[in-house]
Amino acid sequence: MVAVARSTRASRIGLLGLAILVAILASAPYWAGSSNMRLMGEIFAYIALASLWNLLAGYAGLVSVGQHAYVGLGGYVLFALAMFLGVHPLVAVGLAGVAAAIVAVPAAFLLFRLKGAYFAIGSWVLAEVALLLFARVSALGGGSGTSLPITVVRDIADGRSAREAVTYWTALLIVVVVVGGITLLLRSRLGLALTAIRDSEVASRSLGVRITRVKLAVYVAAAAGAGAVGALIFLTKLRISPDAAFSLSDWTALVIFITVIGGVGRIEGPLVGTAVFFLLRETLADYGALYLIALGVVAILIMLFAPRGLWGAFAARTGLEIFPLQRRVIAPRE
Repeated sequence: MVAVARSTRASRIGLLGLAILVAILASAPYWAGSSNMRLMGEIFAYIALASLWNLLAGYAGLVSVGQHAYVGLGGYVLFALAMFLGVHPLVAVGLAGVAAAIVAVPAAFLLFRLKGAYFAIGSWVLAEVALLLFARVSALGGGSGTSLPITVVRDIADGRSAREAVTYWTALLIVVVVVGGITLLLRSRLGLALTAIRDSEVASRSLGVRITRVKLAVYVAAAAGAGAVGALIFLTKLRISPDAAFSLSDWTALVIFITVIGGVGRIEGPLVGTAVFFLLRETLADYGALYLIALGVVAILIMLFAPRGLWGAFAARTGLEIFPLQRRVIAPRE
């Protein structure tokens, strides 16, 4: 009898290693300092954002340069809910993701009329429009922004150490949910449809794949994730302003850089890319322009010599996949 499986022994070992790493990271509030926890929380946020952008561009073919629209929207929704409606900040993080998903539906209706580079430019214009709109909301500080009131901050948890632990655990939970959710999605029937669309839209349409519906589902899911991540980012910062919330460089350009150097179209790519980016940043950040030059040189070298990204090149040589998506036929034993 022929058996079919996705996982390999190497992938099972890799997943076990990741599970152990997550368990160790979950205990960080008991052994890591505040600065290290803030750094790890930032790493988790970038892994989540890069994974969501990878889902859009690497699987659905939606090369968006405007995902910072939903990051900023999520941050502002959290501030509005917590300040004016008295919603608990952690509940507001989830509601911010819901709000971003709701906004993404009409946005997709407009953007999906555009193709290729026009879609990318349109998504960027959408983010700029959002920045201008929130800069005019005087209740949220207008162009200068606003800070969370101390009463809202105290609602997170009692004491600074407890607040840092709660926000850290929330960041870890979000990245686990995002990466795990993307893996399950890509292993589902929707994932098969995405694979078909990525390989050939014409062929997938002839096979009955509803391309627009599939892309819409992915776009809305990515917006929801970005909104929740954005809410948590600015909950950690305790302050928000239009320029920071809708920063193209922070929430889109760096995310694209991370995904490209790690490997577009692979779940492991954003994990590797984030590790490389933060290694470069923490090593070279004190050198000013040299840091930016190093990022550019790394990106160029990888695009020239490893166009599939670092993990793509590694997987091509070794065949190792931590998150295998393809089914393998196991030949029966004699």
